Amino acid sequence: MLFANLLGQMEWHYFWHGWVQFGGQVATVGSALLVVALLTYFKKWKWLWREWLTTQDAKRIGVMYIIVSTVMLLRGFGDAVMMKLQQALASGHSQGFLDAEHFQQIFTAHGTIMIFFVAMGLMFGLINLVLPLMLGKRDVAFPTLNSISFYLFLAGVVLVNLSLVYGEFGAVGWLAYPPLSELAYSPGPGVDYWLWSIQVAGVGTTLSGINFIVTILKNRAKGMTLMKMPIFAWSVLGAMMLVVVVFPILTATLFMLSLDRTMGMHYFTADLGGNPMMYINLIWAWGHPEVYILVLPAFGMYSEIVATLSRKRIFGYTSMVWALMCITVLSFLVWAHHFFTMGAGGSVNAFFGIMTMIIAIPTGVKVFNWLFTMYKGRIEFMTPMWWFMAFATTFLIGGATGVILAVPAIDFQVHNSLFLVAHFHNTIISGVVFGYLGGLAYWFPKIFGFKLHERLGKAAVTCWVVGFLVTFIPIYILGFMGATRRLDHYDPSLGWQSLFVVSGIGTAIIGLGVVFQLLQLGYSIRKRKELRDSTGDPWDGRTLEWSVPSPAPHYNFARLPVAADRDAFWEAKQAKRSLYSGAYTAFELPRNTGMGVWIGAFACLFAFAVIWHLWWLTMLAFVGIVVTLVRRTFDEDLEYTVSAAEAKRLDNAALKGTKR
Repeated sequence: MLFANLLGQMEWHYFWHGWVQFGGQVATVGSALLVVALLTYFKKWKWLWREWLTTQDAKRIGVMYIIVSTVMLLRGFGDAVMMKLQQALASGHSQGFLDAEHFQQIFTAHGTIMIFFVAMGLMFGLINLVLPLMLGKRDVAFPTLNSISFYLFLAGVVLVNLSLVYGEFGAVGWLAYPPLSELAYSPGPGVDYWLWSIQVAGVGTTLSGINFIVTILKNRAKGMTLMKMPIFAWSVLGAMMLVVVVFPILTATLFMLSLDRTMGMHYFTADLGGNPMMYINLIWAWGHPEVYILVLPAFGMYSEIVATLSRKRIFGYTSMVWALMCITVLSFLVWAHHFFTMGAGGSVNAFFGIMTMIIAIPTGVKVFNWLFTMYKGRIEFMTPMWWFMAFATTFLIGGATGVILAVPAIDFQVHNSLFLVAHFHNTIISGVVFGYLGGLAYWFPKIFGFKLHERLGKAAVTCWVVGFLVTFIPIYILGFMGATRRLDHYDPSLGWQSLFVVSGIGTAIIGLGVVFQLLQLGYSIRKRKELRDSTGDPWDGRTLEWSVPSPAPHYNFARLPVAADRDAFWEAKQAKRSLYSGAYTAFELPRNTGMGVWIGAFACLFAFAVIWHLWWLTMLAFVGIVVTLVRRTFDEDLEYTVSAAEAKRLDNAALKGTKR
């Protein structure tokens, strides 16, 4: 009996859920063992710990975000392939290869992974890579907090993948509406895995939001006023303001649902004073601002790419800033358009419909500003510009369908249909994914010291765009034909199968684009000497990050620059003057610390213990978090000093071989 109590709700049968899941278990465990074996064989454990896992360098933390997000992208895309294959096959007597329960788990995992652990990870990765450099500073405001944020994000990733190895994932959709997500209807651990992976990662996201807001407001180069900041910095500021407001809403909402499931509370049940509609209001009060949390930094990346590769100042800088801030504010006033059909009433629906239409105006302002920036510019059609053009030609469809859905009468007809799914993917893929992939191609040489291969990059863009259109135009049509989302089987008389097959072919074309990107990365690494950026400024850039050698030194700047213009580096190049004034001075950098690793590990252990009702382990993990935090308060050796002479030596070494 004692042994059983120690194991909580853990049982042997959670190891087996069929051959499809077994394949996932083998892939997950096998990949982990392969990484461990390679690190052991090449004796890289100490190097990994010293140089990467304990680093306080924002650029390296950004690289780790991107690596983890890329791995999760491959898993999330694998889920998408399985869903598309199931829908293409499961017509009439054919049941496909997934049962209904497993299909819903894959559906839930796909949405959760792509939003929380791919898009958010790529966003924070790119912000960490670029923001301090762009602001002319050596690091973010709170380096240790930055490390903790990453490892809380990683803890969420680990929990999602643990659900594949032991247990199950939620079969409730990626937003887990009650009453389906309540204990009575989903008694297994799947919903709990979903809840705690997001809660743990969400705390890290909130901490990152605070960190980047302080960095932007307090850590800028001398002379860089707010209205001299690059547009990307403004876009990050808007997104992080949204993060610190809405992610606590998400955390509180999910915690209440956790209490419903674990402690017998009734926040969202239909009895004892609970209300499922309260959950839907709260989740969408976070959910729609989340779209703008993701898309605003992408808009900032497009702004930097277009201005640089058009050889022009960004058109209408002030209007761009106001458009960003208007989007930030208006994003709080549209959440109810996600449930027009749920009885809020005509006046409420009309208000949120109008607000949804109004938010399209500042978005349109930005699109026209980008086009006017390109007008009469000396455009260089490099891979980052290709990603922008891919966005500009496809995002309009998503924007137009969003305005259509803002009309309550139309929304009543297509609500919960595949038309809505197509619209959502239209905005996220073209607005967010294309932006982050373009940003990665744009800033890649600054971080790694060599450019990515152009032809393979353009082939990837082409496949993504073609695959996207072939995938989602049939989905729009299916939505109009009455096909609902979360559909794992349908009658052949409806005439849907051919469109599902075409959509599946489109997904395969996107997969070919992913293959081209992997080939591009591998080929570029192999040919890195030929592709080396020897100037530090491969695009003839305009902002401060291009003023330092590639790859950027760990300290960013040996001497801090002075920003006299919005395009500080461009202006300095044209005037043939230095960005730097005065002699080299000593400066401090944060020492490496394993605090983030331990906090993330204990947080992951805490969540796992709560999922399986291992209360003794829950307490141990909680104590571990507290002890780690308290111990840190006694550590006085937090920084090391780089002398003026050493700063000069490091700068000369970094500039050696750089062609300026």
